[in-house]
Amino acid sequence: MDEVFRALADPGRRQLLDSLNQRNGQTLRELCDGMGMARQSVSKHLAVLEAAGLVTTERRGREKLHYLNAAPVNAIADRWISRYDRPRVQALAALSSQAAFFSEALTMGFSYTTYIATTPEKLWTALTDPAFTREYWGVAFETDWTPGSPMTWTEAGVTISDPAQVVLEAVPGRRLAYTWHTFTPEFAKVHGFSEEWLASAVQGSRSKVTFDIEPQGAMVKLTVTHDDFGPDDVAFQGVGEGWAQLLSSLKTLLETGSALPAG
Repeated sequence: MDEVFRALADPGRRQLLDSLNQRNGQTLRELCDGMGMARQSVSKHLAVLEAAGLVTTERRGREKLHYLNAAPVNAIADRWISRYDRPRVQALAALSSQAAFFSEALTMGFSYTTYIATTPEKLWTALTDPAFTREYWGVAFETDWTPGSPMTWTEAGVTISDPAQVVLEAVPGRRLAYTWHTFTPEFAKVHGFSEEWLASAVQGSRSKVTFDIEPQGAMVKLTVTHDDFGPDDVAFQGVGEGWAQLLSSLKTLLETGSALPAG
């Protein structure tokens, strides 16, 4: 937590976070172009932000993409809000605003990092085995988890199949990626989405989600990246909050044996 406060104290680092908030998933070169700052200085600032958990990275070929991570700021807000009564929470309005700032929809993607006291093998099972996914997510996948294979989603009694729902990458214990599901009238109805929302959602881009798994001693670092959204995709509006809740439930299930109650 101290590292997060120190990282946010520098105006240059806040400017970098502003840049990523405007357009997530930038390379070092792209961030340097918008900063008016030497490459070495930007690299140092990014290293501080990454050490504090405010920025996560992902390799795409030779490029290294940088993403905002809302988890540390949300953790600060949760700690203070749960400890103090409402009047004192109001005195921390600036801190709450920072949490909201990081949770707002980004233009092209969302990245969230959490640490779980488990093993890569158990985490992989929790991400792919229907018995686990139903418990913390309420979703079951039917697929053989081979790249290129189709995926069928079943949630709240609704089954969604589409040729574009496919496994993209599957390296057990290391990396999993697949395209997001199709938005159907049945899906919209069971979740209470309007016909207007559905009409907009089906016009959006086919997004994808990637799970990167890294062992960290007795912990596992899990980074979830949900991207490939178009700038006007309505489906992106609830991504940040949805993944934060989902991964909290996954973490609780693996560490305690029980998922969080459905919200």
